[in-house]
Amino acid sequence: MAPTMAITTPTLVLLVVFLLAPSTLGSRSGPSSHHGHGSHAKHSPPPPPPPAPVAPMAAALVRTTCNSTAYYDLCVSSLAADPSSATADVRGLSAIAVSAAASNASASAAALGANVTAQGGAAVDGTVQALLRTCAVKYGEARDALAAARASIAQQDYDYAAVHVSAAAEYPQVCKTLFRRQRPGAYPAELAAREEALNQLCSVALDIISLLSST
Repeated sequence: MAPTMAITTPTLVLLVVFLLAPSTLGSRSGPSSHHGHGSHAKHSPPPPPPPAPVAPMAAALVRTTCNSTAYYDLCVSSLAADPSSATADVRGLSAIAVSAAASNASASAAALGANVTAQGGAAVDGTVQALLRTCAVKYGEARDALAAARASIAQQDYDYAAVHVSAAAEYPQVCKTLFRRQRPGAYPAELAAREEALNQLCSVALDIISLLSST
């Protein structure tokens, strides 16, 4: 029996070593693989930061331009109301300002004309009706003068553009003068407000046009 034990013991030892070798290797390779995975996660690049906001250059140009006018707030609101101001240069902004004044004059002409029509069957002063009708015509002429001013800006004829805008601002004053002569003290507050609104819009347009004339 002793020789048999001498023969089989080394065989059993080798068999045990053979069986344990893969698990030993696996236990050594496991941490190495895990470490490698952890290293990869640790060194992965962070997500890129969000892009910094870009300053709105168009808004800056509107503010700079309106700083040269007598009515800054009115200038900014009038220009910003037109989406094309976002890509306009100073010449484009002058055209937008003229268009804003033209829209105001057109609305006043329409409102005065409608007012005269509405009062047609009422017992109102015939002289006042005639004056209101004249005022409606004058605001229509202001609108036409501003349309001519825009055409002059398109042709880069800024002197004529300024002349047309100045004329547009004068037309409502004719209306006020006629009231003072024929019906003193009867100049309607609504007309006074319309006159002032158009005068300010024309002032803004003239101030911007003057920037073009000086360049």
